[in-house]
Amino acid sequence: MVTIYIEGGGDSDYLRTRCRQAFSTFFERAGFKGCMPKPRACGSRTSAFKRFKTACKKNQNAVLLVDSEAPVTETSAWEHLRKRPGDLWEKPAKATDEDCQLMVQCMEPWFLADKEAVSSLFGQGFHGDRLPQRSDIENIPKKDVLNGLVSASSAYKTKSQYDKGEHSFDLLELVDPAKVAAASPWARRLLRCLAARLGVERWGESA
Repeated sequence: MVTIYIEGGGDSDYLRTRCRQAFSTFFERAGFKGCMPKPRACGSRTSAFKRFKTACKKNQNAVLLVDSEAPVTETSAWEHLRKRPGDLWEKPAKATDEDCQLMVQCMEPWFLADKEAVSSLFGQGFHGDRLPQRSDIENIPKKDVLNGLVSASSAYKTKSQYDKGEHSFDLLELVDPAKVAAASPWARRLLRCLAARLGVERWGESA
């Protein structure tokens, strides 16, 4: 079994449960049904890292998944986190490079890979043309992605506009993992890492 320690869900028990459920759905749709990784929604990125380090010390098969929060210019995810102000994390002694996975620059760019899914959640009145249109979704500034989602859903009352807590996990359950992997090299790296550990052929190097 592979346990994934995920940044997400904040301090809310409900949102941490939704985070875990949404990632489980995403991974099942990605082809891992029958050999599922085990998502652990940890709230803050610091909490995710601490729980991952504990798992490493116990020699567990564990993966850390956090937002990069910025463009990734390093070839190593650990090196990115070691140099990023606010993190400055050192790779645990027993951790491998593949143990560290990133959502670049956060989870929301994944949604831009499947705009049809985003539109289906919000329904009539959704302004998809207000979303960032660039295909290199990992290079779109985080604020532009979030602002685009809010603007595209602005036809609704304020409480119904895109909200990271309210809508992000609903969208994660809807987007097509194949589209996400095609548009996001780091998402593809995550799925290939899990496939290698779980014996799933779909996300091999030729995928």
